[in-house]
Amino acid sequence: MSWIAGPFVGFDTETTGVIPGRSRLVTASIIFRGEDGDEVSNWLTDPGVEIPEAAQKVHGISTAYAREHGRPYPQVLEEVAQVLTRALGNGIPVVAFNAGFDLGLMEAELARMQLPTLTQRLGEIRPVIDPLVLDRALVPRRRGKRTLADLMEAYGVSADESLHDAEVDTRATLDLLEQMIRKHPRLAMYSLDSLHEYQKQAHAVWAADFEAFLHSKGREANINRTWLI
Repeated sequence: MSWIAGPFVGFDTETTGVIPGRSRLVTASIIFRGEDGDEVSNWLTDPGVEIPEAAQKVHGISTAYAREHGRPYPQVLEEVAQVLTRALGNGIPVVAFNAGFDLGLMEAELARMQLPTLTQRLGEIRPVIDPLVLDRALVPRRRGKRTLADLMEAYGVSADESLHDAEVDTRATLDLLEQMIRKHPRLAMYSLDSLHEYQKQAHAVWAADFEAFLHSKGREANINRTWLI
């Protein structure tokens, strides 16, 4: 049976910033989507630092709220890592929009807390499906931005609640992937392994092209060619 029938494990985080290695986890959501529907797991943690106002405006979680209601940081990291490891170890793809950020953050924070990283637990982190990377490869001439909201609109996906909540974003990402599969039936021709490789190559091509574009505009840039760090 093709991978398009599922199951899938959706994953998203909300954080203190936008750069893995400099940001900390605030919330995480993992949704197992199988033939019986969605199973949702959510986490709120105290990152141990002030949550910048800019980040609070995105996800709505204040430092005071995280300190009062959040669970211990290492405990949450370990629980999230265990769920991801179990899924990937069983060959269930993790679906994440801009997966390099969320998985990169997990790697950095697990290492910082002296916990085994996903790479140490699994070897290579795979199989992963990233709708952002896929859309860049499948529709390279798309105009405008490619935020989650933008691609949801492009593929006719709606959300019942506002984005920038980890659970809402995770569900929206899974819904987006379903519509992308319908729109691009050739995706079904790939195995999960070959789809993972396709995305690695697609990201490298996009990174080189985007870097060249920035250079043509007189801007310094060094875009990492590696999809998942």
